[in-house]
Amino acid sequence: MEGISLILAIVVVTALAFDFTNGFHDTANAMATTISTGALRPKIAVAMSAVLNLVGAFLSVEVANTISKGLVDESGIRPEVIFAALVGAILWNLLTWLVGLPSSSSHALMGGLIGATVASAGVGAVHGDVLVTKVLIPAIAAPLVAGVAAMLATRLTYRLGRKADGKASAKGYRAGQIASAGLVSLAHGTNDAQKTMGIITLALVAGGTLAPDSDPPVWVVLSAGVAIALGTYLGGWRIIRTMGKGLTDLQPQQGFAAQTSAATVILASSHLGFSLSTTHSVSGAVMGAGLGRKGGVVRWSTATRMFVAWGLTLPAAALVGAIAEWVTGFGPWGTALVAVFLIGSSAAIWKISRREVVDHTNVNDAAGEPAGVVTTAMAAVTPPPAGTPADDLTATFPRQSSASEPTPSQAGV
Repeated sequence: MEGISLILAIVVVTALAFDFTNGFHDTANAMATTISTGALRPKIAVAMSAVLNLVGAFLSVEVANTISKGLVDESGIRPEVIFAALVGAILWNLLTWLVGLPSSSSHALMGGLIGATVASAGVGAVHGDVLVTKVLIPAIAAPLVAGVAAMLATRLTYRLGRKADGKASAKGYRAGQIASAGLVSLAHGTNDAQKTMGIITLALVAGGTLAPDSDPPVWVVLSAGVAIALGTYLGGWRIIRTMGKGLTDLQPQQGFAAQTSAATVILASSHLGFSLSTTHSVSGAVMGAGLGRKGGVVRWSTATRMFVAWGLTLPAAALVGAIAEWVTGFGPWGTALVAVFLIGSSAAIWKISRREVVDHTNVNDAAGEPAGVVTTAMAAVTPPPAGTPADDLTATFPRQSSASEPTPSQAGV
């Protein structure tokens, strides 16, 4: 076995940088609904999620093996190919974070890897059967299964609690929501941290440091877990706002149903080795929970933009990965040029994001667009389920201004 070369060290560092972006990009998956319903304070929520992501990274290596052994032909991969793949994935993560869209970090990574591999070794180096069965089919099935499960769970939850005291019921569901959010965080660490483990392991095999078909070394598991935990603690507040407030307005009962449904789907897929998108699962569950409550609405304009981002993730990351691989083919200066481009682009995106800062202090401010004339009218005339707390009724049916109260225009707003 050879020692770790300079290019291999660059690949490992870049992979951990991707893992970091994956952490803050996907924090919303676990904590957006918990934060939006007030079950946990924002900083406490992301700290809890970070710890559980780290724990989850040690629970399984099945997904890591899918990436390092199954998706592409190891024999035709050079470390530069992995580097190019990571460039495509990181840039897509940062762009979608900038606009607050919850897209799939998993599919960004897969797309970058596929594009770079095709550019380097041809289409034959990609295992199409694995791509279809363990990536594409779960990508379509996960949000549907999680959405239907969350919708049914929400309806069942309201039905079972229709005679319960409203405030006591809401308090109990908030506690349940915290527990289910922890389960999603654990599931996220189990599924998503493994993707970076798989990429680093693939790079080590390509560089001759590990034998083919090797499992991820312990130091790879630990470093990937720490990187995703740190990213999670940073908090992807823009995407948390979209997931928690932009798609639908959730009550604690809905948040509990959504997170429990999503966690079940994610953990089951991790056990089976499916490289599932936690973003797809949680987004589907949130929309399902929104539809499951009488008077609940889904902001389909926001959802449509999210669906478009989902569809573009694989091809966009693949295109950037392929171009990056083509440039690295010119030798060390080509690799250096790609690295400079990645750093410069990342810095530019961060600078643009400073124009409108979203953090834990304003993450629950109104985000997203109005629900639309039809859905708003439906919500206004549909009675809420029994057991809905008074505070939630106020949120669903805003108090009308009395004649003695000034209107916004009279108040100078």
